[in-house]
Amino acid sequence: MNDTRNSPKILVQRLHPAAQLPRYAHAGPYGDLAADLFAAEAATLAPVGQPGSTQAVRTGLAMELPSTHGALVEDRSGLALRGITTLAGVIDPGYRGELKIVLTNLAPEAQTVAPGHRIAQLRIVERIQASFEETNTLAETPRNNAGFGSTGA
Repeated sequence: MNDTRNSPKILVQRLHPAAQLPRYAHAGPYGDLAADLFAAEAATLAPVGQPGSTQAVRTGLAMELPSTHGALVEDRSGLALRGITTLAGVIDPGYRGELKIVLTNLAPEAQTVAPGHRIAQLRIVERIQASFEETNTLAETPRNNAGFGSTGA
């Protein structure tokens, strides 16, 4: 069951011979929310706090997103457990350059990424352009201005 209204076509250009197109590991009604992104080249992320612990890792791909959609780069839970997380993950519809995934290593030991490793997930989102209007007051809510930890976590 694939609703084409919510399935935009995304053109993908391979810029590196080792590049793999994004793909969903699980499809169907209970399929994945995001498609896997793969490393096109090897990278070694230094331990946390050392130079090289954050790097832009090549996917070897460029994309043409429709003007109605953008994408968000998300962590992979298996890598997050090892201390590898993503940063700077917004892809605007007008961007046509190579997708490079900014990875950072929070672990005390170096982490290696090999070509073909799944390094992040790509979540396609509908682009909504909001208007912002200044006001002197905001409506009251039960939560109001309670922030971090307000739900008991």
